[in-house]
Amino acid sequence: MIGCTKLLCGTATVSDIIKYGRKSYNLPPQMLQFSSDATPVVVWNITNRCNLSCQHCYIEAEDRAYEGELSTQEAKDFIDDLAQMKVPVLLFSGGEPLVRADVFELGAYAKEKGIRPVLSTNGTLINPAVAQQIYDAGFQYVGVSIDGNEPVHDEFRGRKGAFAQTLTGIRNSMAAGNKTGIRFTVNRLNYHTLPDVLDLVAAEKIPRFCMYHLVYAGRGKEMAALDTTKEQKVQTIELLMARTLDFHQRGIEVEILTTDNHADGIYIMQYFEKNQPERVEEVKSLLTMHGGCSAGQKMANVDPRGNVHACQFWGHHTLGNVREKRFSEIWQQTDDEFLTKLRAKNVYLEGRCGECRYKSLCGGCRIRAEALSGNLWGEDPACYLADWKE
Repeated sequence: MIGCTKLLCGTATVSDIIKYGRKSYNLPPQMLQFSSDATPVVVWNITNRCNLSCQHCYIEAEDRAYEGELSTQEAKDFIDDLAQMKVPVLLFSGGEPLVRADVFELGAYAKEKGIRPVLSTNGTLINPAVAQQIYDAGFQYVGVSIDGNEPVHDEFRGRKGAFAQTLTGIRNSMAAGNKTGIRFTVNRLNYHTLPDVLDLVAAEKIPRFCMYHLVYAGRGKEMAALDTTKEQKVQTIELLMARTLDFHQRGIEVEILTTDNHADGIYIMQYFEKNQPERVEEVKSLLTMHGGCSAGQKMANVDPRGNVHACQFWGHHTLGNVREKRFSEIWQQTDDEFLTKLRAKNVYLEGRCGECRYKSLCGGCRIRAEALSGNLWGEDPACYLADWKE
């Protein structure tokens, strides 16, 4: 995750991070990407069921009951183990997590155990009563997905009126006191609507906006041909940088981030090389602390049936199951070749990624590389950097 506001506006500094000791359980949630330990943020898909059918869904969720999902007690046992590990954040995702009847009970349980519960939702089910339940359960953040302006969003979500329902859900969530933000997955069909979505963020006083790059997994894999071109990626990051600086200068309090393409951080550093060279070392130090793609190290995923993955997009590679072995044991195992190599990815990178002078700050997306070339360690097809080699 690349903090555009942190890097461009100096809202996080090396000294800010060091004073917390860089331990994930001490760091504020907005600084977790700079932690020095391998205690991960855990994305938990608590159900496969969803009330929508989105084109880019990475688990191909449908509106039907699924068998074999973790029971309430199994989920609590899982949360107990995460608490013993001092996992800083448990992100409740889906499918649509709000269709699961015990989501508030489990969110409150995680909070009680000292874990920050976070909710990722399509927002359509957040009426005032649900918004209050989210608040009462102790969820620390609600991330709501929007895919563009109204017609584009409705097309992506497979339902006319979805945009209006989602916007109402965001307003209800914020009115109940929940910190609420927008998640936007960029692709060739919606990148042109980014200005509209950022206008919405400003108009609604939404405090957080995160742009996700397309990862070729689930239904998203079918959309690989719809990923933005390198030229469009440059246009997108430059727009996002300009709006970040504009918001900051106008006193609009919103944190802007991107995720799933660490080339964004390099591009921002190159901006400072050209415009404010005195800030380059600070930005480079922050990117070094981040360390590029965190799958298998600072990020983990558990699916509805308890299977553990390196991140939410690695569903086709399972590390173990929490019904058979505790998550902590699975995550700390040293004999899994895939996990071991992923944590030392820079040693194994090949092609453009292997030759890149920024590989220690980025490393590319291994899932995109595998999806397009069949080579896990090959170059990331979504890299758009022009100045990448000495």
